[in-house]
Amino acid sequence: MKTARAFCPAGISSFFQICDKTKDGEAITDPARVGARGGGFAIETGVSTEVRAVEAEEERISIFIDGKPAPYAETTRTVAESLLREAGKILDIAIEHRVDVPIGAGFGSSAAGALGTALALSRMLGINLTYNQLGRIAHVAEVKCLTGLGTVGPLLLGGCAITTEPGAPGYSVIDRIPISSDHRIVAVTYRPLPTKDTLLSQERRPLINKWGLKTVERIVGNPSLENFMQASKEFALKTGFATGRIKRLIAVAEKAGAVGAAQNMLGEAVHALVTSDRLEDVIKALKQAAVNKRIVIAKLDFQGARWLK
Repeated sequence: MKTARAFCPAGISSFFQICDKTKDGEAITDPARVGARGGGFAIETGVSTEVRAVEAEEERISIFIDGKPAPYAETTRTVAESLLREAGKILDIAIEHRVDVPIGAGFGSSAAGALGTALALSRMLGINLTYNQLGRIAHVAEVKCLTGLGTVGPLLLGGCAITTEPGAPGYSVIDRIPISSDHRIVAVTYRPLPTKDTLLSQERRPLINKWGLKTVERIVGNPSLENFMQASKEFALKTGFATGRIKRLIAVAEKAGAVGAAQNMLGEAVHALVTSDRLEDVIKALKQAAVNKRIVIAKLDFQGARWLK
């Protein structure tokens, strides 16, 4: 039996613009060219992936999330199928994801799982690919399965990323805002929101794209962390994503001393950017405001997706 392991940081999206049409309004047919403008954070809490395989007469791909069968994990399956075709091998594969963030709540778990699978499986199969090539496989899987549009690229880089031009790694343009290791992310989750429904919603699209583009332009014009968080908060408000309790949590985090707070895209969840000297104050305030809700406290990840021993 062959095995390989990889880790990918979780990716919190703070805002986005859907980019799946040309300037003339025609649908982009190449999934590697489909994507999103946006921005967010890679955090040290994320998704660990282990791939095990034996030779077989018939291809089989079994996927598990936190020890339970996950036949619904189509993005991971799509990545595995692509790499098996590339290798020209027939194998019985088991893919195990350990997910240390809430699933479906704007932490990029599907992108992290897809990228971790691409890294681990390519290593096990002996396929030598660059980060951009691996990223394109994961990105295309996300687009085809409607689980995301632009999370994969930033997870190859880490830190606080801004995607100014959309598409898969190699096509997209991604910049980063300088940020110190003294910063932390504190996130509170109420409930998931269905990514697929939002990406397919023709009603929401004009508002998302209007404010998504405005947010990118505003942040690029003044790339400070304070402006990033303020602009991202306004994106959630202007697009109507922010519920009453999201607005209250953002205000609580800001009052407690956070650099800023915004909504996870997509989830009914809030992430606050905090310096270590104000960390305890912000955690205490959010725990009091959101009793018994899951809180993720994490350092930023500056390395991006990588193999594990």
